[in-house]
This record gives sequence, C-alpha cells and structure tokens, in this order.
Amino acid sequence: MKNHTMIPGAVRVGPLALALGLAGASVLAATPTVLPGRPEEIAFRPLSFEPPRAAEHRRTLSNGVPVYILPSSEFPLVQVVFSFKGGRYLEPGDKAGLADMTGAMLRRGGTQSMGASALDEQLDFLAAQVSTNFGATAGTATLNSLKSNFDEAFGLFMDILRKPAFEPEKVDLYRKEVLEGMKQRNDDRSSIFQQQVRRMVWGPDHFEGREPTKQAIDSITIDDMRAFHQRVVHPGNLIIGVTGDVTEAEIMSRLEAAMSGWDKGQPVPKETDTGVAMKPGVFYVEKDVPQGQVFIGHRGIRRDDPDAIPVMVMNDILGGAGFTARLIKRIRDDEGLSYGVNSSFQQRVEYPGVFATGFTSKSRTVALATKIALQEIEKMRSAPVSQEELDVSKKSFIDTFPRTFESKAGTLNVFITDEWTNRPKDYWQTYRQKVESVTVQDVQNAAAKHLRPENFAIMVVGKWEDIAPGDPTEQRPDYKAQMSDFGTPVKMPLLDPMTLQPLPDAPRKD
Repeated sequence: MKNHTMIPGAVRVGPLALALGLAGASVLAATPTVLPGRPEEIAFRPLSFEPPRAAEHRRTLSNGVPVYILPSSEFPLVQVVFSFKGGRYLEPGDKAGLADMTGAMLRRGGTQSMGASALDEQLDFLAAQVSTNFGATAGTATLNSLKSNFDEAFGLFMDILRKPAFEPEKVDLYRKEVLEGMKQRNDDRSSIFQQQVRRMVWGPDHFEGREPTKQAIDSITIDDMRAFHQRVVHPGNLIIGVTGDVTEAEIMSRLEAAMSGWDKGQPVPKETDTGVAMKPGVFYVEKDVPQGQVFIGHRGIRRDDPDAIPVMVMNDILGGAGFTARLIKRIRDDEGLSYGVNSSFQQRVEYPGVFATGFTSKSRTVALATKIALQEIEKMRSAPVSQEELDVSKKSFIDTFPRTFESKAGTLNVFITDEWTNRPKDYWQTYRQKVESVTVQDVQNAAAKHLRPENFAIMVVGKWEDIAPGDPTEQRPDYKAQMSDFGTPVKMPLLDPMTLQPLPDAPRKD
C-alpha cells in the first residue's frame, strides 16, 4: 500500500467531489468566457426591487397615534422614534431659538423624578442613547437601546418626554453655550454667507431666515419652554416608528402602557410662507478673504408641482449630478475656476422652495465663473439636452432608488415624513416609472418655465475690490467679465453677531 502524505492545511477531496470538479472544469474549458471590450459594455441583470409599502407596517394605538413597526433580529438592539409636528415656525418672533432650546433641554435638563446628572449616568449604565431636538418644522426624540435593557431605558425615555424638569443650572449652561457660539458668526466666510443667503431668500422674519439674537436667547424662560413642550409634545401631535429586535405584540403593548394618562392634545397648525418676496439683483458682503463665495438663485417650486420630477432631472443634468453635471464640467473641469460647483432645486411642502447655484472661486475669477454659470443656465432653458445626458440622469435616479430604503431606520423616516406631509400613497411604487417617462422636451419645458434669470439674486461674500472688476489681465473677449455685467451691485452690511444689527464699515487698510 502506498503511503499518502497529506499537505498541512490541505482539504481531503473525495472521488465524487473530484469527479464533479473535473466535470465542471471540462465544461468551463469548453465554454470560453467572452470579456467586453469596454467597461460600459458590461451587462448586468435587471435590478429587481419593490419598495416597502407604508400601509403594511402601519398600526394604530387606541388613542389614535400611528405606529410604524419594522422588526429586525439581526442585532439585539431596539430603536424607537417619536416624531412631533412643530418647530421653529411656531416660535414667537421675539423668541427665536425657543424651539432649539426646548429640544436640547428635554434631554439635558433632567426629569421630575431624576436629576440631569443621575439621568446621564443611568443611561450610560444601560448603554442607551436618547436624543431630542426640534428643527424648522418637526421635532424628534430617539431612543437606541440594547434589547436586554429596553424596558428600563424606555421608561426613562418616556419620563424625558412626559415629565421634563428643565433644570435651571442646565438651562443656564446651555444658554451660555449658545451665546458663545453666536459670537463666532462672523469669524469665517461660510457662516456669513449662509446667514446672508437665508435672509435674502426668506427675509429676516420668516422662520427659515430668522436667527436668534442675544436679547432673544436671554429672554427665553423655563416657562416658555414648558409652554412650547406642552403645545407640541403630546399624543395628538405624534407619529411613532420602531425597528429592531422586538415583536409587534411586544412593542404595541409597551406603547399602549406608555400612553396611559397622557392627554392627547390638539395638533399644531401647519407651517405657512411668511417670507418677503425675494429681490433680484447683485448683492455683496465685504470679507477680507482670497476667495469669493457665490449664490445664484430664486424661489422655486412646491413638492406637489406637476413638474417636480422633470425639474429634478433637469437640475441633475445642470448641476446636481456631481462630476457629470454641466456646471462642474464647464467651471471646474474645462476652466479650472472652482473646486466645486453645484445646483439644487429644493422643494418645500407648504410653500415654494429655492433654486440655487453655488460655488467658490478666486476673487479675480468670481465674475467669469458667474458668467459661465449664467450661460449654462440659459443654455438649459433654450436648447434641448442630449438623449445621452437624459439617459444617464434617469438611470442614476432609478439605479440608486433602492438606497432610499436600504436601512430600517431610513425606511421609518420615509414612512413618518410621508405621513406628516401627506405624500400620495403610491408615490414610491410609481416613482421609477415617473422618472423613466421624462423626455428631452419635458426637461427643456421645465427649465424654460422654472429657471427664471430675470428673478435671479446673486450674493457674493468676499473682498469686493478684488472681485468686482474681474481679471484685469484677461485678454480673450469671451472671457472678460466683471460683476456689474449682471446688475448694479448693492453692498449689504455685515451684521453684529449678537444683535444682528448692521455694523459700521471697517476702516480701510492702506
């Protein structure tokens, strides 16, 4: 008998496996693989994806609160999200900052049964995380917990929401943090730019353009926060989402118990457009930096506009698609005037959003980059896009569509947002068909209707004496540009970071 020596780590192969392997090898050898000549010739099987339907995951508590449940046993974790309608739009005009402060202090200010420090320690001990915040139009409270500690963590979570203490020491500390941050508003170009653009687009009295002053922050009392909390945080103004290692029966039972004795309250009103009309023109704010930051735009469309999908595709081709978009090809790739340029057509639910193009460029090339951006916008309005551009854009939206639902938490967010905003129930089921049906003519029609150069406001933050004349060394006629080509420039004052009142001009450095 022959002595067979096994190689260390080798796998023993039986006769049947060997025979199958040899048979497979002969088949492979008989069927040569044909590789495509170019990457774009690679063919993939069609992607099969059906978006989840919210109605299949929606349940209702006995008090009428909707609950979306997406169980997942992948990890022994549970996430609970309480979403409340309401935010900055509910603030009195002289109390800007109230929503943000209330949201922060729900979590940081302790509860009526547990001090803030003890609450922090107990949540840390349970390895649980609780966050609370209010934004422009909605508030969110989120609990992330181990399944093994969920009951106790959820009890603390409900105490935070139902019985906040707003401890004075914690409120004072937060107030100091906010005021310290406000002092830095004028420290860099980007923060000045964002502030000025918001005020220009929405006006200083609209909740999207309004910012807190020191006087407003100092005036916010614990009673103000309690009143805001009572108005917004209650079951009549609530949608719940749950995902993780929990059954439907378990979570519904816990939620029913948590709602016991909690007055339902009245839903808050929807937000409305209280902004001023956006003025066209060229505006600038002085900041001694080597580059200028530019906004070009006007008010846009509502989410339910019949042209919403064609506008989305049109903007993608213009400046929303990254390195394949026209603006970045011209301004960055061809001319080297900016590292990044983009456009967006932000849509709001209750009122029109904003069309915006933005970029940063060296001071002497800001005017040329602005000229090219306006040329590309006009080209989008006056000439059809190519079929290839359209196909690439539509394919991108369709191929990336499943990412909208790639996580349970992300899917919950979609369900909750859609219910708050009354999105049509079949929107996601028909989304890809709507994108696929967009034609070249649809894109041009959308551009001609919704891109309105006569309404453009241009905002520039930078060193104006270097920006205004453009590049004096430029000799090519088509490349000559100065900011006065686009309208009579109007200087906007830099604002005091604490009062938001205009500051006097800084003395010139000779």
